[in-house]
Amino acid sequence: MKSAVTVCLVSEARQGPFVFHGTTAAEALQVGCRRAAELGFDAVEVFPTGPEQLADCGLAGRLTEHGLGLAAVGSGAGWVRHKLSLTHADERIRTEARDFIELLINVAADLGAPVIIGSMQGRHEGDVSRADAIEHLAAALHHLGRHAAGRGQTLLYEPLNRYETNLFTQVGDAASFLRGQGLHNVKLLCDLFHMNIEEADPAAALVACGDLVGHVHWADSNRRPMGSGHTASASIAMALRHIGYAGYLSAEVFPHPDAETAARMTIDSIRALDSLASCSTL
Repeated sequence: MKSAVTVCLVSEARQGPFVFHGTTAAEALQVGCRRAAELGFDAVEVFPTGPEQLADCGLAGRLTEHGLGLAAVGSGAGWVRHKLSLTHADERIRTEARDFIELLINVAADLGAPVIIGSMQGRHEGDVSRADAIEHLAAALHHLGRHAAGRGQTLLYEPLNRYETNLFTQVGDAASFLRGQGLHNVKLLCDLFHMNIEEADPAAALVACGDLVGHVHWADSNRRPMGSGHTASASIAMALRHIGYAGYLSAEVFPHPDAETAARMTIDSIRALDSLASCSTL
């Protein structure tokens, strides 16, 4: 498994669960990429304001300079900045949301990374029934999954906890939805913070999802760096090895008590998993 740390370029999300921020996008990238490389991370996961910023922020050069990969690109600014949602009651807004993500896929694919759909999935409320919302979500994921496939990438769908969505909050239900819809190019982003809220047994839930696990947010139960809460990281690691997961463990966590400490705690916790390699699997 590979290591990644988050870099946020969205000023509205400066208080959000991302390790490296900055007063400007350039500062965030400069500091985040430099420290990620110095600490030994394999990659960064970037949250831009949109496709234009991702294309113009100089990220490709920073990655090359520091020998880093790009683990994934978040689309959440579409919701945070523009209130775009794939399940909105207004068809025009749903189309704008889909187009925003489609353009982000184009740029991210050129950098070798998948795009995450998290907060932009929306929710069912008001005039939008649950059935309607799921129909809208399925249509968007079919369209965007095909588009990502055409660019040589998968699409990542993230089940969120009950306070952030009322669509799919457990990874097993999300997996059943993806399989039932035949969404072969859409994988799950399994965020351990959300799973600690919603899953009775996060490790067992990961095993049940099998090869649908496409990305992991390596966060403790309190959304601080691993080792700050009560997540059983050893059992999570064994579950991921059991399903043959070889992707990223990416720190989408609060920079607590500060960015430097959060990054160090994260990379130390991932390195500690190596000692479990000889342990028996599930």
